[in-house]
Amino acid sequence: MNNFFPNGWLHYLIGGLLIGSSVALLFIFNGWIAGMSTVFSSTWSYFSSLPYFKQERFISSRAWRLILAAGLIIGALIWMLMFNHGIPVHTVVPWWRLFIGGLLVGYGTRLANGCTSGHGICGLGSLQLPSLVAVITFIATAVATALIFRMVMA
Repeated sequence: MNNFFPNGWLHYLIGGLLIGSSVALLFIFNGWIAGMSTVFSSTWSYFSSLPYFKQERFISSRAWRLILAAGLIIGALIWMLMFNHGIPVHTVVPWWRLFIGGLLVGYGTRLANGCTSGHGICGLGSLQLPSLVAVITFIATAVATALIFRMVMA
């Protein structure tokens, strides 16, 4: 097990339980779906005049979505400050790879009509077939990309 989780597994379990219960409670009490790509789009509705960002679903939900995003960031910061124990919080991945990866993930998110959190946590949790297809596609693409980079970088 240590080969797969060299920094331990407990923090992943706790994080998953917190995210899963938060998403479930948000849906149960408000009927809201907590996908992060919609947080991105609803935030842009403050700044952009493009018709896509001016949709009612973005404008009407942007306040609670910003609070959700702030809570995730603050929660991660608190966790890091309290439990980091020397785990590095930086990457050695070159900036250009991060940039290209971000563009590809953003494109894929729009193409799939949602992100991994929206489909993987919320969509699968509510037994949505399109979310299952999206998650299988996300995982297959990630595995293929990792294998290709492993071959190229070897």
